Amino acid sequence: MKMKKIYLLGLVLALFVSGCELSDNIDPKAAPKVTPDVLLTQALRDGLALVDDMNQNRNVSRFLCQYSSQMQYTDPSRYQFSDRQIPDGYWNNSYLVLQDLNTIRTLIQDISGSEELNKTIANKLAVVDIMEVLMYQNLVDFFGDIPYSEALGGFDNKTPAYDDAETIYSDLQTRLGAAIATLTANAGSGNWGSEDIVYGGDHGMWAKFAATLKLRMGMRLADVDPATAQAEVTAAIAAGCLEPGESMQLAWPGVTPHVNTIYNVFVVANRNDYAPSLTIIDLMEQLDDARMPAYFTQVDTSALGEGKMAYVGLPYGEVANNSYPSFSHYSAAMFAPDFPATFACNAEVEFLLAEAAARGMTVDGGTAQEHYEAGIAESHAFWGVTMQGSYLSHVDVAWDDARAKELIGTQKWIALYNRGNEGYASWRCFDWPILDPPDDMTYADIPMRMPFPYNEPDLNGDNYTAAASAIGGDDVRTLLFWDETISTETPAAGF
Repeated sequence: MKMKKIYLLGLVLALFVSGCELSDNIDPKAAPKVTPDVLLTQALRDGLALVDDMNQNRNVSRFLCQYSSQMQYTDPSRYQFSDRQIPDGYWNNSYLVLQDLNTIRTLIQDISGSEELNKTIANKLAVVDIMEVLMYQNLVDFFGDIPYSEALGGFDNKTPAYDDAETIYSDLQTRLGAAIATLTANAGSGNWGSEDIVYGGDHGMWAKFAATLKLRMGMRLADVDPATAQAEVTAAIAAGCLEPGESMQLAWPGVTPHVNTIYNVFVVANRNDYAPSLTIIDLMEQLDDARMPAYFTQVDTSALGEGKMAYVGLPYGEVANNSYPSFSHYSAAMFAPDFPATFACNAEVEFLLAEAAARGMTVDGGTAQEHYEAGIAESHAFWGVTMQGSYLSHVDVAWDDARAKELIGTQKWIALYNRGNEGYASWRCFDWPILDPPDDMTYADIPMRMPFPYNEPDLNGDNYTAAASAIGGDDVRTLLFWDETISTETPAAGF
């Protein structure tokens, strides 16, 4: 991690110095030539920062799955997305990153030479492919159908058609399989090196992340195409997913602007607009969950006559003049400027395998209960917390085949804390836990997807209209192709 931090800091300083000192033969008005190495670092940084972002103008996933609530300016928490054009922010920034990744491909894909050079180029392209898959997966899981095959035409095609979301998923899985095969076959060949700010060029870790992504996307299909889901699960297990203690993270250097998103909002922007949601704090208190100190701070409730430190969650979507000091905050560790952003981990793998086994799929020999309990244990270890010996026997934690969907969905949601995109997708897959509708709203108002960008009817009208019709209407309650059940306050406890 230290190497990654030093590299990014060096990159920032180098860019600053180069901006102040110009050689006599350099035209300061001319666009600089960007190398694929520097562009990869930028694309990784920007893409992962967007997936992890908590800025209410770009990524409101922590609100959608109710990990967080808003003190003021509560329109995103109340699903009013149009004023800030929130879908536009996430969509536009995603495609900017995808354009950078595509530019990298254009710059290096035709390079050829020795056998070793060709393997190195293939490895570099595989990493670019995996990153593109991650970005497209998140776009599909937010919106449904999106521009894909015509997405990066630039000025040559300003009105790209939307592709069918299920077809996109299938192609992304093919690309993951090819990337895993390339990285495995060329394990001893060259890589991006220090420009790869995630794994430092480690082929094996990129292949494990790709397999984990394949497992994640495969299990999305469990309700609608169990045969394909099984095939992808089998392929992911054979490839080898992230193991205990392993993750896919962006280790922030801790130097502004390269800082953890919580630090950026609360310290750099000096905003106190968010707090942990009452939804998650209440649930974890009921379970006497040992991860609470790693997730939240406590508040002195003496003024309320209780005279003790306690966890106090902010009611979700509440329209009130709330006081920031009156509620729990994110833990001190999460406020650190270099707190890493996480995009996959072994706990997620274990919960995915638990779900697969509970559905009757063939996994790796472990039972649903074994994978479920391994996921809980790994989550505690990931957050540096010792799990209480009685936790797995708690009435709402102890394994029960009849409650498999409820138990796995709830524990996976807890384990995915601070990972808004996946937390929101997981809630829609399982319909658990039961969320809290905002003031004066009902469960039927909770979105099942984000609406398409609000500028699409003007900029790409015909294709927008066709896409909206294809998915059943550009409505927040329209189900994505992998989601068969609209969420209610009385979800099924079992699969």
